[in-house]
Amino acid sequence: MAKLPAPVARLRAAVRAGLADLAPGSLVLAACSGGPDSLALADTLAFCAPRMGLRAGLVSVDHGLQDGSAARAAEVAAWANTVGLEPAEAVSVQVESDGGPEGAARTARYAALDAAAERHGAEAVLLGHTRDDQAETVLLALVRGAGPRGIAGMRAVRGRYRRPLLEIARADTHAACEERGLKPWIDPHNADPRYLRSALRPTLEALVEVLGDGLVANLARTAALVGADTDHLDALAAVALEECRAQRGLDAARVGALAEPVRRRVLRAWALEAGANGAELNHRHLEALDALVADWRGQGPTFLPGGVEVRRKNGELEAH
Repeated sequence: MAKLPAPVARLRAAVRAGLADLAPGSLVLAACSGGPDSLALADTLAFCAPRMGLRAGLVSVDHGLQDGSAARAAEVAAWANTVGLEPAEAVSVQVESDGGPEGAARTARYAALDAAAERHGAEAVLLGHTRDDQAETVLLALVRGAGPRGIAGMRAVRGRYRRPLLEIARADTHAACEERGLKPWIDPHNADPRYLRSALRPTLEALVEVLGDGLVANLARTAALVGADTDHLDALAAVALEECRAQRGLDAARVGALAEPVRRRVLRAWALEAGANGAELNHRHLEALDALVADWRGQGPTFLPGGVEVRRKNGELEAH
């Protein structure tokens, strides 16, 4: 019996570990563009799922942004049927202009995946992000001046979404495709410098040459460590938020007495509850909001994205 190629073995072990908690008979969908990462993931899911007592399917989202994209998504769905992924479907979406091209495409894609999961009753949707993607996410967060939430990067599990390949190198997904005889599609956007993540990739390669092969793994490990700390602080903040609620909003004195990392999280969570736009809410908004409790000098209201106005009145923060 031929020895299983190491990249294929690593992918199968990662997918099995990522699905180990699911009940027998659960449906898992792979989100697959046809690129090397998601194609290797879908192929691995097709192998692992039936051996774990799970059902497996696939969704390929056509963003309509490139010539031939609809046909390509249909080809991916047709391939999925040949390897036992059922249901397998291609879904077309309309990408709006809000949030920039990458953000708008991401919003449309997740909406389509959510709808497919609901339609088919899927317990989980798998995404093909790799360790290299995680390292890029950490660098982008640093460039943008993001706090711990940004540096924590992508999570292995968030709601129905799972990323079982976050500890797998991109080179392994490419090698697995070759070993398995898969023919992935290479997205030209991945080499288009107009997209920030694409522009970053040559820089990351240059950093690896200077700083060593461990850079990508260390950046991904940093995300995991910061993510664990962030989750702990978020849990503390959730408890503190309930303790700081007042008749019309938040008790400013109680919020102001919290340690800053917890206080900022309480204010962020409360602002989102009040209707602030989470995609646009940034550190400057939170600093202005924090000043209403930690540096109160009788200042006027703070305005948050989404049309939310926050005032301090009679010792309380009120959102309108």
